[in-house]
Amino acid sequence: MKRTIRTAVLTAGALIAALGLPAGAAHADDPAARVDLRVLVVSDGGPSTAAIAAELDSAGTPYTEIDLTKSGRPTIDAAFLADTVDGRPRAKYQAVVLPNDNPFPAGSAEMTALASYERTYGIPQVDAYTWARPAVGLQYFAAGGYGGSLDGVQAGVTAAGRGGPFGYLDGAVPFEDNSPSVGESYAYLAQPAPGADFTTYVDAPIPGTPRRGALVGEYRHDGRRELVVTFVYNRYQQQFRLLARGIVEWMTGGVHLGASRNYFAVHVDDVFAADDRWDTQLNCTPGDVDCAGGGGTPNPIRMTAADADHAIEWQNRRGFTFDMAYNGAGSLDQREDHEGVDQLADKLLAERNRFRWINHTYTHAYLGCEQDTSVVPWRCATTLLGTVKWVGRTAISDEIALNRVWGQSSGLPLQNDELVTGEHSGMAILPQQPQDNPNLALAVGDNGVAWLASDNSRDPEQRRIGPASTVARYPMNIFYNAGRVTEQVDEYNWIYTRRSQGGSGICEDHADTTTCLPAPLDTTTGYAGQIVPQEIRTALGHVLGNDPKPHFIHQSNLAEERIAYPVLDGVLDAYGAFFADNTPVVNLRMKDIGSELQRRAAWKNAVKAGQVTAYRIGDTVTVTAPSGVSVTASLPEGSRIGAAAFGSPYAGRVSGWTPSAGTPVSFTLPSAAAAPARALTGSATTGTPATGPAPAAAPVPAPAPRTYVPAAVRERSSDALRG
Repeated sequence: MKRTIRTAVLTAGALIAALGLPAGAAHADDPAARVDLRVLVVSDGGPSTAAIAAELDSAGTPYTEIDLTKSGRPTIDAAFLADTVDGRPRAKYQAVVLPNDNPFPAGSAEMTALASYERTYGIPQVDAYTWARPAVGLQYFAAGGYGGSLDGVQAGVTAAGRGGPFGYLDGAVPFEDNSPSVGESYAYLAQPAPGADFTTYVDAPIPGTPRRGALVGEYRHDGRRELVVTFVYNRYQQQFRLLARGIVEWMTGGVHLGASRNYFAVHVDDVFAADDRWDTQLNCTPGDVDCAGGGGTPNPIRMTAADADHAIEWQNRRGFTFDMAYNGAGSLDQREDHEGVDQLADKLLAERNRFRWINHTYTHAYLGCEQDTSVVPWRCATTLLGTVKWVGRTAISDEIALNRVWGQSSGLPLQNDELVTGEHSGMAILPQQPQDNPNLALAVGDNGVAWLASDNSRDPEQRRIGPASTVARYPMNIFYNAGRVTEQVDEYNWIYTRRSQGGSGICEDHADTTTCLPAPLDTTTGYAGQIVPQEIRTALGHVLGNDPKPHFIHQSNLAEERIAYPVLDGVLDAYGAFFADNTPVVNLRMKDIGSELQRRAAWKNAVKAGQVTAYRIGDTVTVTAPSGVSVTASLPEGSRIGAAAFGSPYAGRVSGWTPSAGTPVSFTLPSAAAAPARALTGSATTGTPATGPAPAAAPVPAPAPRTYVPAAVRERSSDALRG
């Protein structure tokens, strides 16, 4: 009997240690605690907690938000935070996010309850944005530190950060400086307070000194752990996007539902065809619908065999694959006009396996309503009775089928269930065509299309059109009708300047979606000086935002002066400078992107509806989701489902999807995986005293919070950004 009791005591003790519980947190004869895989986000309406909540939402990580500014909100007390389930103590949240280290009034019972909860169950706390002072393990920023703008400053991940939650970064964390007239980032920099157990993960140089001050660090005290963040941010800013993954990994110990990766795919439309050219004198595109009465003489842009060679060389050098959206009739026209010769097609078909290929319809015909181009902008043609004339089901089906047959006879490695219609036509386009062509759904069904491209600036949400699901694509602001820098800048000026400056005034008429330039750009320097950096920022923001949607350009942008490459190189160069080798860009084809979006939507709907439960007990994670909803999780490398390895490696973890039949799915974590961090016992522990000036002798009043929150970059759309 004594042997049995002693064995039980040792087993319970081992479980307590594995769960990170402090001595006395559970009796020896209690079962190991259950920790639910859900985050508690306590918000005060500020941008920093909103940014963390958005990161959790994007990944599909369940969280509960308490808004301190709203009356009638739940009270945070012991019963709100923990209870008992099946005789087992349960921690309802695996992490706590606060707007600062203590957003409650002095002596608050809610903060007392939170501190006790964190101490008892080893639950970490994120201080989303607070100021430097000893209460968070730092010296007062006024004592040899800094409080002010960090616009344009190069921060960095420390050795401790790279060896810990930010190991997916190479080290550099540059702070944005997008406008000299707008303050974008405010921060407090300070070194750890003497005697504080504080580990700096991200720091930046303190102006006027040789020292560096903490921006993100871990403070261990009073049996608790806090991630202290001393700069303000919003969800779109690059510095937050770089650090967001590490914040989540720190608070969850690398064990959480949901997953995040960095995606980049580029579709090249109109391959084999020729694109009409912008006329800098007429301010329209001869041969296209924006030139009233067919004015001007078309001067088409088409890739050459040398351009194809350059694309192949670029792909090899960058380790990247283009998705070529092709129009077979373009090659037929070229051969008819040049005695059977098409050197571009010969080159691309000889190197067909270097690329991925997508059906873009045979002639790039407009597949929505019949267009009346006698006016600018065009309008839908109507019958005498006023009903819309639609392109017919047979005509749409022929465009799809003929192009497929051409591609198959040319040996292209096709996925026949993918389709990009010309200009994303057939789907609703405002203001002229407020509804889908009803024949489109029938035609895609006739041809087995499962994935249909849409324009993200017009139709961002995945939806069904007949049997097909849409895959929204981001338009890059590199125009289809520009093969040279001067043409691109001239058209850019036309769209984005006011009438008083010689522009079209489109930006004035559509201020909700476009932003006017302060002055026209120089046609020789404006592309490299302003358009390229802006497009890099926009595209890189999507890449860093766990957003798998593809971007699209046109074959004209790979021809002549090859104006797309500076943007694409800029995105990949910046990415390579930020991320370690264990966090590569994920380059998916269209159907895989569609599947990812579809699985995410089903998962998020189930989470939102409260249909997902998940918890950890020791080294076992159990998740239950509705039948047909795949489960997604991020776990330590070596995690298993039964005897099978789970997921694929990314950013030092494994993540992925596993089917659910409505019954619990169990993951086994590797024995070496860190359990929820052990809570500290007793009073604050001490570390190596920090160097630098001592903290101020008297408390420094908290400064007024500085919150620089630049608006998100608007995605611009125009007829120049066609599909």
